[in-house]
Amino acid sequence: MMSFATMADIATMILCAAVMVQSVRMMRALHRVRGDAVAEVVKALDQSTGHARAVLAELKTVLVDCASHGQVLTQARAMADELTVMIGIADASADRMTEAANAARNQPAAEEPAARDEVRAAPRVEEKLWA
Repeated sequence: MMSFATMADIATMILCAAVMVQSVRMMRALHRVRGDAVAEVVKALDQSTGHARAVLAELKTVLVDCASHGQVLTQARAMADELTVMIGIADASADRMTEAANAARNQPAAEEPAARDEVRAAPRVEEKLWA
């Protein structure tokens, strides 16, 4: 029977042989990749980096344009709010004018001369001042 040390040495030799086989396979793969493949990968990475930079530059200009449009939209909203208030005031004034015109039309004609006489009978401002 073999001793424990002999069995450990045999197992170590088997594992070392497996490592050597894998090392040879890896060296062959690296030799294949080292040639033109690495240069092509680096060239492709450089091109994609250049494209990414160009896209980022375009995005920056678009964002600047969008920011300026956003400011214009904010100003337009403020103007729209002011115009809404102005339209409300104009509508209220138009309603009052319509009510006053309707009231004047509905007033009897006999009352109008009396109102004129009251205006004529009222003392002038100038007469009050000199009196």
